Amino acid sequence: MLKLVVFDCDGVMFSSKESNRAFYNHILAHFGYPPMDADELEYAHIHNVKDSISHLFRHHDTPIDEVNRFRESLDYTPYLQYMEMEPDLIDFLKTIKPKVHIAISTNRMDTMDTILDTFGIRPWFDMVVTASNAPRPKPAPDGLQMILDRFSVLAEETLYIGDSVIDQEHCASVGVDLIAFRNPALQARFWVDSFMEILELEPFQQYRL
Repeated sequence: MLKLVVFDCDGVMFSSKESNRAFYNHILAHFGYPPMDADELEYAHIHNVKDSISHLFRHHDTPIDEVNRFRESLDYTPYLQYMEMEPDLIDFLKTIKPKVHIAISTNRMDTMDTILDTFGIRPWFDMVVTASNAPRPKPAPDGLQMILDRFSVLAEETLYIGDSVIDQEHCASVGVDLIAFRNPALQARFWVDSFMEILELEPFQQYRL
C-alpha cells in the first residue's frame, strides 16, 4: 500500500533551468568568466550547489572558498522570477495530501526555504530534506532514508517523483520505485508528463483518488 510520496524540486515541481542559468552565470560573471555552456548547465541543474560551483570553476584560478563566500552572500529572491511552478502541482497535492505522507528530497541547499515560502507551498509538505540537512547529497541514499525513517515507512510503500539520473540512482540506493517526470530515458516504474497523470497510476487507485 502506498503511504509516502517524495518529490524532487527542480525539473519536477518547478521548471527552474532558467533560474539556475541566471544564478550561476551571475556568479561566473562576477569573477570575470564566460557563461556556462550547455553541458555545464545540465550539470548544474541536477547537482547540489557546492558540486556545481566546483565543476563550473574547475578550469578557473579563483579559489573555490572565495567563490562559495560570494555565493552565500547572494539573495536568491531575484532568481525566482525565472522559476515556473507546474500548473497542476497544487491540485495534485490537494488530492493526495489527506491520504499519504508528502516529502521533498532535493539537492538544493539554502534556497529551498525561499522557494517554499515565496510560492506558498510549505504547508503541503510533511518533511523537506536538502543537501544542507542530509549527511550526503543525492544520489547518496541519505535523504530518502531520513524520510523513510521519519515516517516508519518501507521503501516498497514509497514512490519518488524525479526527472534525472541523479534521482534514478537516489531511488535505487534505497529500493524506492521512481516515477520518471518527463524523462522517458530513465529506468523507472512509471513515466509521466504531468502530475494529474500520476493519479491514474495503479498505486494511487487504492485510494480512489
